[in-house]
Amino acid sequence: MKRHFWFILFGLICYACSDTQQVIDPTTVFRYNEHANITSLDPAFSKDQRNIWVCNLMYNGLVKLDSELEVVSDIADYWKVSDNGLTYSFILKEGIYFHENSAFAKAEQTTNPVHKVTAADFKYSLERLTDPAIASPGSWVMANVKSIAAVSENELVIELSQPFPAFLGLLTMKYCSVIPASSRLKADYNQRSNPIGTGPFYMKRWEENVKLVLRRHNNYFETDDKGKPLPYLEAVAITFKNDKQSEFLEFAQGNLDFINALDPSYKDELLTTQGELKPAYQGSIDMIKAPFLNTEYLGLQLDSDTPELQSLNLRKAINLGFNRELMIKYLRNNIGMPATSGFIPAGLPAGGKIDGFQYNPTKARKLVEAYQQETGDQNPQITISTNANYLDLCEYIQKELEQIGIAVVIEVMPPSTLRQARSAGQLDVFRSSWIADYPDAENYLSLFYSKNFSPNGPNYTHFADSYYDQLYETALSNPNPKEREALYLKMDSMIIDKAAIVPLYYDQSVRFISKNVHGLETNGINILDLTRVYKTH
Repeated sequence: MKRHFWFILFGLICYACSDTQQVIDPTTVFRYNEHANITSLDPAFSKDQRNIWVCNLMYNGLVKLDSELEVVSDIADYWKVSDNGLTYSFILKEGIYFHENSAFAKAEQTTNPVHKVTAADFKYSLERLTDPAIASPGSWVMANVKSIAAVSENELVIELSQPFPAFLGLLTMKYCSVIPASSRLKADYNQRSNPIGTGPFYMKRWEENVKLVLRRHNNYFETDDKGKPLPYLEAVAITFKNDKQSEFLEFAQGNLDFINALDPSYKDELLTTQGELKPAYQGSIDMIKAPFLNTEYLGLQLDSDTPELQSLNLRKAINLGFNRELMIKYLRNNIGMPATSGFIPAGLPAGGKIDGFQYNPTKARKLVEAYQQETGDQNPQITISTNANYLDLCEYIQKELEQIGIAVVIEVMPPSTLRQARSAGQLDVFRSSWIADYPDAENYLSLFYSKNFSPNGPNYTHFADSYYDQLYETALSNPNPKEREALYLKMDSMIIDKAAIVPLYYDQSVRFISKNVHGLETNGINILDLTRVYKTH
């Protein structure tokens, strides 16, 4: 099997390079599988991890996040923010070039054959996000932008409608990557299938649902500490096997260089219940765990007609009635941290700093009894809606809550149906998660702002509190990080006090990496960066 796979992979890469008659050393090729497939190579559609990862390999923005989630320079050499927080001025680095591509117009090929990036390209790329003809899911990133101006070839000025201290964090999203202005390209150009970026790799061949091959961008602008041009790798080969068990087998046989996340189909094969690699794999695999800005939770529809959800006592009983520590240990092999604080996860300055719900079955039973006395309902029952991937967690909660007097019905539905019903307010209790789009706690607290009621925003619980809204609006325009953090903590405490949700756990990213792969790091948003990755024999 392994020999057969290598012949296929080697043949695909050699075919992709046939125009240059170059044969690539397999040790310079990084191989991974994307089980969810990739739907577009256009950064305007980099909505979820499958597209974000490959776009991160091919594109750059003005700024990016480092391993500590700090905003640092990418193509912008430096920037200035006006005293009123409304104007952002970016000066671009010199010598940044797009990938070579035959889609550049003839005039461009003659006057600018190396395809240098300019401020006008950034203006086009950012304004394109709000073009109805593009219909980018990232259009909301530009919602607070009043104007964008290319002041000169190397200076871009963005003016906001109102101050928003997290704006730089928004610009780190792959939506905000630069592509060539349309005036520089042929009229029939398609960014989705023939992408042009500035990143360390460019697309060489894409056979949808089968294979994607990226090649090294020889004019990439970054170098290592010794001045050596990056990236080190010559190619990236991505397959699209949708079965996680098959993906694991390919990895175990040495046909993939890493796998991301822990799937129930193989978690007990790889890990002990304590979350450590089993001895059989310690000689060939490295495991990297890191805080991941993702909170898994049960959302409660607060304006539901269901009496159980109208009762603060019963909502608190649900939160107190199951053991999060044991849930993480036995169902997640200790990957993740029990959510015994607020909604904001560890990894952010305001995360993990308030007191949340600890397992207390005695107190939970008393709260159920109080509900029964208040309502006369002696048999409280809730329905939890989930998809199949989280059925084991919901069944665990079901058994635990039955011990304190709450009956639980579990409704399993496809992910797309679950999302639609959640947005439409049709679910009393729903399993959900919130992964940060940018590293600011405001990203999490926006889920409880009353003006963000679904279906027009992410407030799926329909939590509404005028004082909370006041705190949220004050935080939006406050440029002082410490003062914003204090406001965030107050809001997070209110969410817990009202038991608006049931926090389950704060996620961790986990990667299993072959020992011959070096330099593969991660951060709190679990980005895939292969710029400094190399392999040894």
